[in-house]
Amino acid sequence: MLVESLLPLGKLDPGMREPETPLDIRHFAELAAVAEQVGLDAVLVEETKDDPYQLLALGATTTSSLQLGTSVAMAFPRSPTATAMSAWSLQKLSGGRFLLGLGTQVRAHINRRYGLDWSAPAPWMRDYVGAMRAVWDCWQNGTVLDFESEHYNLNLMVPLFNPGPIEHPTIPIHLAAIGPNMCAVAGELADGVRLHPVCTTAFIDAQVLPNLARGAARSGRDVDEVEVCIKPLIGTAPDEERLEAVMATVRERVGFYLSTPSYRRTFELHGWGDIARQASEASRAQRWEELPRLVHDEMLHTVATIATYDHIADQLNERYRGRVDRIEFSIPVHNPDDAARLGEMLDKLRG
Repeated sequence: MLVESLLPLGKLDPGMREPETPLDIRHFAELAAVAEQVGLDAVLVEETKDDPYQLLALGATTTSSLQLGTSVAMAFPRSPTATAMSAWSLQKLSGGRFLLGLGTQVRAHINRRYGLDWSAPAPWMRDYVGAMRAVWDCWQNGTVLDFESEHYNLNLMVPLFNPGPIEHPTIPIHLAAIGPNMCAVAGELADGVRLHPVCTTAFIDAQVLPNLARGAARSGRDVDEVEVCIKPLIGTAPDEERLEAVMATVRERVGFYLSTPSYRRTFELHGWGDIARQASEASRAQRWEELPRLVHDEMLHTVATIATYDHIADQLNERYRGRVDRIEFSIPVHNPDDAARLGEMLDKLRG
């Protein structure tokens, strides 16, 4: 497995800040260099509090081999042409090391945070990716831009706004997915699927992989062409005593996922649908303290991978090897000993 890291969550720390404090984006370039030095395969940025494309531009200037990607950037609030331009620029700047991970966001955020009308996300994403690739084809090969679909009609590209061809024009696209239709779209046309932490191994086997194959069959592809990537929910610490404190935090996070209707399909697969509905009711009533209490130990250890540093890589291998191609993982790095320990974990995860 390739091993990626999500730096803004504080999973990699060269001693400039405490692991749980927010990332100071002025240090992102330096952090990316540390990630490359300790041997991670990729650094990812998700779109939450900072613009991911700007951060990755900083990271591209201090690295030479590390892959840089979004995990994930919001697709629909941006025109596919605007996203195509950001990706094209980063691919040029990084020398072909950029990976474009895209997500849809949920209806409430599309309507009320971005001020857009909602549409069925899977067909919309299919049109979005097609429009982007049409723009790239125009820039790289001089093809006349003429893309028409339900959501986009693109037929204008003048020389002033055409950046022209680049050395590495093939930009991999990964789609964030959990539902069957989006998994199928990823299988149909994307280079990878990025799974939510709530996706258990049983859910991957029963829902994700079959729907990826269904989508791949629609376009006559080999499903093995699609990388399966996951950001698992991990609880780890140097020793058992500190792991106990980490487990409490992880239980709270599982409680949040348990209360979110969008993720209920995973809990229903395990027979915990009634508990998920209880959690949703508690969330709507803002009884937040009830959520962790609804997460029993079996649920906790099914959704999350929990172990000390000495065993966490083995636990992740046991769960995900043979199921996923990329995994997001790192530990805080304060000194050379921490870097060496992380390097040993990376070697185990890569097999």
